[in-house]
Amino acid sequence: MKIQSLRYLTREGFRNVWVNRLMSVASVGVLVACMVLIGFAILLTQNVNVYMSSLEQQNVVMVYFNDENSVIYQNASQLTTTDSSEVSSSEDSDESSSSSKTSSGDTSSGEKSEEPKIPESAYLIHNEEEAKKVCAELEKIGNIESVEFISKDDALKNAKETSLSDMAGAFEILDEDGGNPMSHGARVTLKSMDIFEETIRDIEKTEGVHTVVSHAELAKTIADIKSGISMICFWIIGILGVIALVIVSNTIRVTMYNRKLEISIMKAVGATDAFIRLPFVIEGVILGLASAILSEGILYFCYRVAADSMGESFTLSVPFSSQALLLFGIFAAIGVFAGALGSMFMITKYLKKEGSEFKAL
Repeated sequence: MKIQSLRYLTREGFRNVWVNRLMSVASVGVLVACMVLIGFAILLTQNVNVYMSSLEQQNVVMVYFNDENSVIYQNASQLTTTDSSEVSSSEDSDESSSSSKTSSGDTSSGEKSEEPKIPESAYLIHNEEEAKKVCAELEKIGNIESVEFISKDDALKNAKETSLSDMAGAFEILDEDGGNPMSHGARVTLKSMDIFEETIRDIEKTEGVHTVVSHAELAKTIADIKSGISMICFWIIGILGVIALVIVSNTIRVTMYNRKLEISIMKAVGATDAFIRLPFVIEGVILGLASAILSEGILYFCYRVAADSMGESFTLSVPFSSQALLLFGIFAAIGVFAGALGSMFMITKYLKKEGSEFKAL
């Protein structure tokens, strides 16, 4: 196609917009409304993702290792499940033998029976070096962001600092006895909550890990919210995109019927379908690009007003400037696609009908 013909067809496209300016304004208005709603959906998704990411970083997993204390207190917890009948029978036997114990108590009352020592083979972690090796193994798991080793001394110190005042007596007893019931452990931060359960299973399978304490319900809630918001955004974009396509198609249809006689004459003198179709396609693209530019400005104004009107308790974390280019690209793509496709569809359908009528004459 010659440059002169292309200039003529482009000029005809602009002329179509001006001649049918009332319908063009209505089309641009509907397209702008659709694009602004799409932009709000995208910005909402971006802000929700930022908040969810901050929650993911706070949702750490505590891992405790299989050391001596873990075995001791696991056995102690099992002893608390003793059947009540066994307890009562033991009390009866204690009463029956109380006299004999009293007679011999003078020689053994001051002695303290030694607790049986747990063999080292009963647990896997014997010192901090071995615990840190387990941390190194945890870091190899794909979804692990970071692993912070916490010794049992640090764990006890943190427990004292964060405990309630009425728990001070319990820690005083520990200080007097010189014991530390804590186990070596690690604070594990995950990269993504989408594969939370799989990551927890990988952690539990790691040799040397005894217990994993996590907030599985919070992780599931975060994943569900992110998935729900993404699905809503997808459907909003899809539905409004179809509406934009229908609006542009109707506008082109009005322009096409207003120029029905001109199109018939052009067909009669041998004009190609592409020559007739191009001005309408250009008209649709012009409407789409004009809508994209207006939508960008309106969305910026609305987003800024929304950000200024919100209190300090809830702020929009995503600045508009960081998404401006992306949003304009999406708006332009929607506008050009809807304009070009709608125009192409309507004019092609009309030309097929007009051609058949012309052949019949």
